[in-house]
Amino acid sequence: MKARLFAALGVVALLVATVMAEDKKEVKLDGIKCPLSGKAATENSVDYKGGKVYFCCENCPKAFDAKKHGTKANAQLVATGQAKQAKCPISGAKLNPDTAITVAGAKVAFCCEKCQGKVKDATGDDQIALVFGEEAFKKAGFAVEKKK
Repeated sequence: MKARLFAALGVVALLVATVMAEDKKEVKLDGIKCPLSGKAATENSVDYKGGKVYFCCENCPKAFDAKKHGTKANAQLVATGQAKQAKCPISGAKLNPDTAITVAGAKVAFCCEKCQGKVKDATGDDQIALVFGEEAFKKAGFAVEKKK
């Protein structure tokens, strides 16, 4: 009887540990930049669109303004693997995996080479805005998976 009780407690402990490990799914910050300063991001973060945006210091989260910094925050959600893409950010059409390129540290795909070329031809903040601006972010169906 005691053996069964200990076995049951062991199974419960294992399940709890598994659930807790999933909740603490770690985001890798290697190469991730603060959307305000452009410096290396640390564990300083704010909740944003169902995920977390990471900053370089304690002051940047306080200064974060979604309207001013949202495009770079959107890019960071994708670069950290928190937000997943569903459609082309330019046309809203079905993705062609062969068109994938890296924009602001995030792998992004398009429906065709024409949309990919439009983004490839842009530079700096213009390129980031084409893919991660609010309209493009919605059109692409980028979303952070809800926790189970």
